[in-house]
Amino acid sequence: MTQMRIIMTLKNFLLPLSSLATIACSSAQEQHPNIIYVFPDQFRNQAMAFWNEPEFAPHAGWQADPVRTPNLDNFAKESVVLSRAMSNCPLSSPYRGIFLTGMYPERSGITLNCMAERPESSLREDAVCISDVLSANGYSCGYIGKLHADFPTPNDPQHPGEYVSSRRPEWDAYTPPERRHGFSHWYSYGTFDVHKDPHYWDTEGKRHDPKEYSVKHETDKAIEFLRNTSGQRKADAPFFLALAYNPPHSPYESLDDCMEEDYNIYKDMSLSELYVRPNADTTLSKAGAARYYFANVTGVDREFGRLLKELKVLGLDKNTIVIFTSDHGETMCSQGTEDPKNSIYTESFNVPFIIRYPGRLRPHVDGTMLSSVDIYPTLLSLAGLGDKIPSSAEGRDLSPVLLGNGADCDVPQAVLYIRNVNGEQDADGLVHGVFPVARGIRTSTHTMEITINRDGSLKRVLMFNDKEDPYQMHNIDYKDNPELFRSLCDTLAIKLEEARDVWHRENTLEKALKSAHCLGN
Repeated sequence: MTQMRIIMTLKNFLLPLSSLATIACSSAQEQHPNIIYVFPDQFRNQAMAFWNEPEFAPHAGWQADPVRTPNLDNFAKESVVLSRAMSNCPLSSPYRGIFLTGMYPERSGITLNCMAERPESSLREDAVCISDVLSANGYSCGYIGKLHADFPTPNDPQHPGEYVSSRRPEWDAYTPPERRHGFSHWYSYGTFDVHKDPHYWDTEGKRHDPKEYSVKHETDKAIEFLRNTSGQRKADAPFFLALAYNPPHSPYESLDDCMEEDYNIYKDMSLSELYVRPNADTTLSKAGAARYYFANVTGVDREFGRLLKELKVLGLDKNTIVIFTSDHGETMCSQGTEDPKNSIYTESFNVPFIIRYPGRLRPHVDGTMLSSVDIYPTLLSLAGLGDKIPSSAEGRDLSPVLLGNGADCDVPQAVLYIRNVNGEQDADGLVHGVFPVARGIRTSTHTMEITINRDGSLKRVLMFNDKEDPYQMHNIDYKDNPELFRSLCDTLAIKLEEARDVWHRENTLEKALKSAHCLGN
């Protein structure tokens, strides 16, 4: 197989026909609730203390990190906690594209992290985003924090014709009004990893440099939005607020990266105390970073608690759906890899997903497999807008599962994993297309990933029994377990077809298996 390229033509897929519409199991609702969607970057599911408590531990099968998260612990007890929520493409930008559009990366437009060398990876301007739908149905929509969904262009509002910084290649980006997809209140940036010296552009394009811990500052701004101090939203309309913290994303190397009060909780802990997972390699250079990472986890928890408290003080909590989740996890020395994300390992692939809706959702732990693409239709349906889900959305409406109302719903039996890398690079250093280097699945019992070489031949197979081996320490040899391997490959083929993935269109899976003589005659 020659090197594959997913070029711009794939972005031009028209919105799917109605015959390919979202698999929806809608539930009607008279009053539209408010929605707050909080998603810190790189927040691993294991970094919440409640997983060690008796009512949660059996649903995890592994030990939680030694973190202090009292607000998240209390929030979990009031919510539906999904133990098997997965990030289909565990990278910042692709996840945001999926969340906003309800489409897999090929069709959202964001196939890799957005930066200046990847002009083809950017949120489609013609996409119908969840904020577009909510805005069109009376919601006031606000976005606060990290977006990382735009290809950086020289459009700095303070310096027309220039990028927002002198860094090359540029990663950060200003999002002009015409690319905000229904968000009428804006306080955001592209990507900028300086936690104590963040910057933002507001609704009018004015830049702000608050010189304080970004999580605190963004929570202050979210509270102003809730209070509607300056008319940030329509007072008589429901609201949708997306709050995208950057921490606990890297850097996590010094007190420049977190609050000292949070670091002090962990500063004297030994590596054996910090790393409770047996698959962690504490000889890696990154090992000491856990103290700063956990400090940011606690910082996020404190500010999330402050947001919930304000919501209650304002009397808005009873009719507000609150979600806490993340774009991807953080391996933090597990599996011996320095890469914190973009892998199928549980620490990267499995993300928090906690949703509270008082009076509507009964608090419990649920093992239903949730994909990133399912969030869009599920939230719209919970908001009473199930009939407004566009045909472009590719996920399942899982609201009946959350509501427990007995409605018929096509519950997923597996989740698709997607990993892309750069495609071809031109003489100017610009990347065109992507190479779909790996695809995989997670079922209720197993994880499997298949990686290919640039010529399409089989490079590696990872296969784990997650029930018997929750820390994924024992890779099952596919050659010695042909029936299991074939079964998982069949499931993967179904998910690839369902997602209209390039591996399905180009028959990549079968070709890779044939290259390694895995299919017989």
